[in-house]
Amino acid sequence: MSEPQDQASIDSILARIEAEHVRFVNMEFTDVVGMAKCVTIPVEQFPDCLTYGKWFDGSSIEAFARIVESDMYLYPDPRTFAILPNRVRPHPVTQRLPSEIVGGVDDEDVVARVICDVYTPEGERFDGDPRATLLRSLDMARSLGYQFQVAPELEFFLLLFEDRLPTPLPHDRGGYFDLSTDLAASVRRQMVQALQQMGIVIEASHHEVAAGQHELDFEANDALYIADGLMTAKYVLKAIAAQHGLYATFLPKPFYGVSGNGLHTHQQLLSVATRQNVFVDEQGEYGLSKLGCYFIAGQLAHARAMCAILAPLVNSYKRLVAGYEAPVYVNWGRVNREALIRVPRPSANRRQSSARIELRCCDPSCNPYLALAVMLRAGLDGIQRKLPLPPAMDESLFLRDESERLHTRSQLLPATLGEALEDLREDTLIRETLGDSIYEGFIEAKTIEWTEYRKQVHTWEIERYLPIF
Repeated sequence: MSEPQDQASIDSILARIEAEHVRFVNMEFTDVVGMAKCVTIPVEQFPDCLTYGKWFDGSSIEAFARIVESDMYLYPDPRTFAILPNRVRPHPVTQRLPSEIVGGVDDEDVVARVICDVYTPEGERFDGDPRATLLRSLDMARSLGYQFQVAPELEFFLLLFEDRLPTPLPHDRGGYFDLSTDLAASVRRQMVQALQQMGIVIEASHHEVAAGQHELDFEANDALYIADGLMTAKYVLKAIAAQHGLYATFLPKPFYGVSGNGLHTHQQLLSVATRQNVFVDEQGEYGLSKLGCYFIAGQLAHARAMCAILAPLVNSYKRLVAGYEAPVYVNWGRVNREALIRVPRPSANRRQSSARIELRCCDPSCNPYLALAVMLRAGLDGIQRKLPLPPAMDESLFLRDESERLHTRSQLLPATLGEALEDLREDTLIRETLGDSIYEGFIEAKTIEWTEYRKQVHTWEIERYLPIF
């Protein structure tokens, strides 16, 4: 059945449940398109679930499992057990003031969460579970002697709804890294505190470029821990924003004419044997080792197909346009912030630990398990095939005139979700990484989404064409 579990860890969890009067446990998992799901059980059922799992009907979840394989079992990963901070718990409707609700603790509201792996009745990992997809990729990396470590930058907007229209907070007009003392700054600190209480380490937080836009930077860690943390962060941030009458959105491009929400992901490969960063070579160009160059080349080779996973919404491609420090071309560099892959200059004092490769096309609407799995496999493919790395493009392509730009040696990223899906269909490595169940479910769900979008008549079309034609 499930992986062997550390009895000491389980005993510690059960003792904590009793000491903190936990009443319910959310057994969480993720569907193919990256939506968090959960089965909530009374805490008395939890020890039994650790041993025997919890049954659920997988066929009832869109693009998750076919009718013929509907019986699924959730097995908790004890390492992910955390008690939801009071700000994140649902509160009963009472006459108390919001500040009193936030400050108080009702025993009946004490809820824990644990992230689960999905198994079949035969005791095998379900190949349609996105977490299993990432685990397979991490196992492959480990067999080659590597650990995949990542540090994402999670961007989001905090919004009010005025006359049913989303708008940034009236006083939240800060810019990139601006120091402010408004409500948004306070809310952001509460978000960081809640995540820290759940064991998710945030290295820094700050205001982003656009009004109402913010960023949380995760401390580098193992890719599975980070993927779990990203799924948790999405609902934690939304819950805390709601406590203040705000809405947190991870939509890639919620507003025309301003920067969108990205999920820039810094990547490292560590040697399992030495714990050293294998991307580093003091004598190499940009301080990159041959392995680092191969890894970048692999991601460039599979970039267009990866886009369907890393930028999975119709709206994602409204962000990947020129002029907003978002990538448009399949290229790499150091000082070019419009490059798809950037190699930031590492700290002289912490070169080994700080040297990294930053992939910039990813956005927070993605399924983080699938996103990190395809990033890793693409990079490893470059290492295994020793793919040559094209020259860096460190100048901004958009400072050139149009004629010179048209002759660029860089391939374009997909301009629409439809293009990205076509590239995904043609890339055997990315398909193999996803596995048949997830590939078929993802393609089906996203093709329906793209087709529905194409059938719509949008306000822009009416305003642009109706007065003329």
